[in-house]
Amino acid sequence: MTFDDLFLDDTLLSALKKLHFETPTAVQEAAIPFILEGKDVLAGAATGTGKTAAFVLPALQLLIDKPNKTKQPKILMLAPTRELAFQIQHVVNQLSKGLDINTVIMTGGFSQAKQVEFLNQACDIIIGTPGRLLNLVSDQALDLSDIDMVVIDEADRMLDMGLGPDVLALLATIAGGFQACLFSATLAGSGVQIFADELLADAEIVQIDAANTKSDQVSQWVYFADNKEHKQALLHAFITDPACTSAIVFCNKKERAEQITSWLQSRNISAQVMHGDFNQATRIDKTRKFRNQLIKVMVATDVAARGLDLTNVTHVINYDLPFKGDIYIHRIGRTGRAQQSGTAINLVEPHDLKNLERIEFHLQTTLPVAKLKGLEPKSKTNKAKSKKQAKKDKPRYVSKKDRELTPPADD
Repeated sequence: MTFDDLFLDDTLLSALKKLHFETPTAVQEAAIPFILEGKDVLAGAATGTGKTAAFVLPALQLLIDKPNKTKQPKILMLAPTRELAFQIQHVVNQLSKGLDINTVIMTGGFSQAKQVEFLNQACDIIIGTPGRLLNLVSDQALDLSDIDMVVIDEADRMLDMGLGPDVLALLATIAGGFQACLFSATLAGSGVQIFADELLADAEIVQIDAANTKSDQVSQWVYFADNKEHKQALLHAFITDPACTSAIVFCNKKERAEQITSWLQSRNISAQVMHGDFNQATRIDKTRKFRNQLIKVMVATDVAARGLDLTNVTHVINYDLPFKGDIYIHRIGRTGRAQQSGTAINLVEPHDLKNLERIEFHLQTTLPVAKLKGLEPKSKTNKAKSKKQAKKDKPRYVSKKDRELTPPADD
């Protein structure tokens, strides 16, 4: 299938062509026809599989087919974080070039009074976070009575953050019926189902990947480390490899992220830190520098695991393994996006083995183990784990005989 087969307007097809998007991803191919037919959609797909365009394209097509003749917004797009809201706006702006469609974004971190001024202008699409939008509605600064379509992006994350009641309260202010589209990295768990039951009476279900899978474009590897110094040596080796042109390094705590950033900078590696203590303007500036490859390495906590659509990331390196499998999936989804391939490296000390087991249980697979010549683990625990892995899954075990740092893609 091509985008032509989805009966999209020529203006949208032209925008897609300029972005070098030639064929729809699986979630786009499955969801777009349902949305264009006016049906409610409950869609689950792994991170990095094109979910944003899967709802932005039909939303724009609906505005083309039925132009907004009022100043009130017709489409509401909700995101759990401001980073994701801005990313949605970025995709809308990319795909709506050449169209007379106005978009307004409303999130926390900015002056609410200034945002109210934008609401006095004509608006077709409003993108925002539930808390800020609910405040604007409560202050009677925002009128959602003309909304025809509601999109909830990353619904699982919305629920994890406790935003479910705010979303329901916000949508209760929409007087008439509306088309609802709920997108999530996973449809597993009672939380998403309860959320869906409240909004989607008879939805079409689109499940592209099972809840414990990830994009097939990402090669995943485990490298065992004996201690902090060994782990840092491995990190340095991967980042300085010519194949690594842009990397996100994940840490579980902001203090460690700051320490690793300083350590990389002391070795003349272009690195910056990203965590939740930065204001929105600083986050946008850091994201811009990283996206434009002015900075090679972003060392981040999980604030960067959602809402950042950075198509040029070649490597995701888990300096700290996350505690949960779903967080792991979201982290490695920062690479291998937009039909590109990517590499996910997991640096595992002995105390990380429990987290590795949780992740492998969630994935329902054993991650392949690799070594670097001169940086092999000496720990008995890690050697035992490596031998067990090699025996269980021998074809996937890779012993490095030279200093080629990027493992081959897993067949």
